[in-house]
Amino acid sequence: MESESESVLPRRIGAYTVERRLGAGGMGTVYLARSRGGRAVAVKVAHPELAADRQFRLRFRAEVEAARKVGGFHTAPVVDADPDAEAPWLATAYIPGPTLSDLLAERGPMDEHRLRLLGAALAEALQAVHACGIVHRDLKPGNIIMAEDGPRVLDFGIARAVESTRVTSTGAVGTPGYLAPEQAQGLEVTGAADVFALGAVLVAAAGGSAFGGGTPMGLMYRSVHEPADLSEVPPGLRPLVDACLSKDPADRPTPDTLLSRLPPGAAPNPPAGEAPGGTSEEEATLLVGPPPPPPSAQAAYTRPRGPVMIAVAVVTVGALVGGAVYIANREGSGDTPSASAPSSPTSPTSSAGGGDARDAGDKAGDEVTVRVTAEDGRSWISAKNSVGDLLYDGLLQQGESRTFADEESIDLVLGEANALTLVVNGKKIENDFTSGSVERLTYTKDD
Repeated sequence: MESESESVLPRRIGAYTVERRLGAGGMGTVYLARSRGGRAVAVKVAHPELAADRQFRLRFRAEVEAARKVGGFHTAPVVDADPDAEAPWLATAYIPGPTLSDLLAERGPMDEHRLRLLGAALAEALQAVHACGIVHRDLKPGNIIMAEDGPRVLDFGIARAVESTRVTSTGAVGTPGYLAPEQAQGLEVTGAADVFALGAVLVAAAGGSAFGGGTPMGLMYRSVHEPADLSEVPPGLRPLVDACLSKDPADRPTPDTLLSRLPPGAAPNPPAGEAPGGTSEEEATLLVGPPPPPPSAQAAYTRPRGPVMIAVAVVTVGALVGGAVYIANREGSGDTPSASAPSSPTSPTSSAGGGDARDAGDKAGDEVTVRVTAEDGRSWISAKNSVGDLLYDGLLQQGESRTFADEESIDLVLGEANALTLVVNGKKIENDFTSGSVERLTYTKDD
């Protein structure tokens, strides 16, 4: 691929001729391009810092191979990729239409009938994705294109590839506000995390916000510890959406269960000649597709417009002080604690992690000691020891400190990381954390 700048497009990416830039996100830049036969494709090119990471390339290759197997009516199929290119890239079929987030901003919330259509289409997409062994990890309105023949889910599997990197960047794995509790806490992630995100998407499509607004840290904290706000969800859908947003993954319905309860047949259909909400037959065709039953999976408005392609954010890593620091990636391991029983945010640190009175430098040679202090406002932290025990999970108020110690390693998740001071084995860490960032760190004993 030819080099580019902010103002100059690459002429070609692989065998595809670039026409224009569609957008950019956590993984890279997205371009509208054409195949030699004239087919339109969306080509996503990795950022240079991702391209330089060997682990990203390995995971990217694996995720692309899995994504090629995904079928179904509601995804954008992968048509080509080159994990070995100077800047790895992925091409999917180009799906014209606005994103769900753009559509909601333009036309407002959906009624129950349209919400059911949207939910059923997304459940069918997740069913196809999960059947291939993929967890999406970043389902959100910006990753859903409202095409003329129904919603299409983008970027399936790519979040996992981005997650494997060790670069420093802003954000968390996925999008706060749609992250399942286990995802926000760095625990094992399964397809149930996508069902949680589907529930949050339906809340947004109804005109609400499952976990309010504010900083990424605040959104992640509320998704772990506070009930979702379902006040904007139609009463007939609240029990099902509430189940999707359960804190315990085992309590969430499967995509198959959702498909038995969400489609239009599960709710009263409008009388013949009348669209949902009293709209005209012409507009009804735009909203839900033409009759007769079974209706189109078109969940809502579908006026074509240039899509906004938004990629996932990536996990971050800090500097090495007094020990090795690397990305804490425990996916698939069996030693992580349950997300349903974290320590109380106001409880003292467990004995395994030491107390606040411990001098951070007392045993620098015998163990890893990490002291975290909130310098400004409130910051959310989560800490685990080397065997995966949760030492603390909650907010630190301004001026409050916590100290954690273990003979081998300490895993940290830091929300609003720029507002925190870190001291490892008595030495302050000089960091370049970005405002509003969430940092995932592991500190190990320096043998």
